[in-house]
Order: sequence, then C-alpha cells, then structure tokens
Amino acid sequence: MDAQKTHTAEMDLSEQIKKVTMESHMRAENTELMLSFQKGQVSMQQYKLLLSSLHEIYQTLEEEMDRNCKHPAVEPIYFPAELARLDSVQKDLEFFYGPGWKDKMLVPAETRRYCDRLRQIGKENPEYLVAHAYTRYLGDLSGGQVLGRVAQKSMGLKSGEGLSFFAFPGVSSPNLFKQLYRGRMNVLELSQEQRAGVLEEAVRAFEHNIQVFEGVQKMLSVLEERQPTSKVFLNRIVALPTLLRMALGMFVAVVTMGIWML
Repeated sequence: MDAQKTHTAEMDLSEQIKKVTMESHMRAENTELMLSFQKGQVSMQQYKLLLSSLHEIYQTLEEEMDRNCKHPAVEPIYFPAELARLDSVQKDLEFFYGPGWKDKMLVPAETRRYCDRLRQIGKENPEYLVAHAYTRYLGDLSGGQVLGRVAQKSMGLKSGEGLSFFAFPGVSSPNLFKQLYRGRMNVLELSQEQRAGVLEEAVRAFEHNIQVFEGVQKMLSVLEERQPTSKVFLNRIVALPTLLRMALGMFVAVVTMGIWML
C-alpha cells in the first residue's frame, strides 16, 4: 500500500488526471451527442445547440482564467493567444444564427450549473481551474481537426464555414504544444491537498460535460416534438462513405474528449 501511495505521489499531474477520469471519459464518449459525432451523423440543430452551450462555458472559463491569470497555479498554463475559444464560437454562432445570434441561443440548465461551478472555483479555489482548462482546451485541441471534418460532412458545409471552433491558428504544432502544456502542468507547485482537489475537480469537469451533452440532447428532443415538421430537415444527414465513417468513428471515439491523448 505504501509503495502504491508513493507511486501515485510521484506520478505527473497530467497522468493522474488521465487515470482518475478514465471511467468518466468512457461515459462521455457514449452519450448520444458524442455518438452522433462518432457515427458522422451530426444535425444542424444539434450542433447549434452544442455551440450555444460551448459559448457559455468558454465565456465563463475564460473570464475566470483572465481574472486569475497571475495566480501561481494558473499563470504557467495561461495561453489566451493560443487556446482561447470564445471569439471562434461567437463567429460560428453568427454564421448559423445571423447577427442576432445572442437572442437566439438556447442553453440547458446543465450548462448554467457548469458555469456556476467555474465561477465558484474562480473565486474560492483558482488552482482548480487547471482541471477544467486541461480537460476542455487540450481535449478540443486533440480532437478538433477530426471532429471538424465530421461536422462539416454531416452538415454539408463548405470548408471552414461555421467551424472556427475547431481551428487553432495560434498553435502551429498541436503535439509540441501539448507537450509544453503538460510540462507546465506537471511542475505546478501544489500542496497535497491542492493536488487532490485538482484531481477531484477533473472528475467533476467530466461529469459537468456529460451533463451538458445530455442536456443538449434533451433540448433537441423537445424542439423536435414542438416542431414536428422540421424533423425531416433535422435528420437529413450527408452520409459519409462507409469505410471513412468506420475509420473516423474509431478515431473519434478516442479523441471526442481528447483526455487520454493529452
């Protein structure tokens, strides 16, 4: 038992997060929303609802990261020029909804709760932001290109249209950047209590994301029930070639949240 505790204590923080979130990661991959990505069957309405939630999440996360950018646990992993997603999400929302996109967004209660949690830890435990930033940013960076192609083909979009969220123009080499990010994380000076809190928060981050995915899917079902005439449109999918769909499905399954590749 002592040897196991010593090994855990010596394990890099990024590896510890990967270990403690393994079960949550699998559950996230198997939500209906993420299975749609894996199958190459993402509807326009489904994607718009997801973008709306991502807007609220990243707006809150980036506000808290900005506010705590000088905190010793946040400053080393603060990369707004390379990772910030809010502007990209807003650009995509304007493409799909038009100039009045802010008034047209629909966001489930689960997303609001996630944002409330981000604000809470930003005030009370800024070091916990490390868990959310790592889970979200590096997850999106890991799976962005593949998921972007799936979304493009599923919705029949032209290259780049409405897909700014998946592009990281400030990152020339995702693999090298992830190595840099992990290196910064792994040398953060955290007490044992703080480290344990970050690991617990990483699990919570996954749980919040799972709840958001489920909330988006429930909201989609409600919209379809209220507007039955739109079902045909919502379910029209530009089918991927069979072999490509199988290959993408296998790959997307391991990069949807991206954590094991981080």
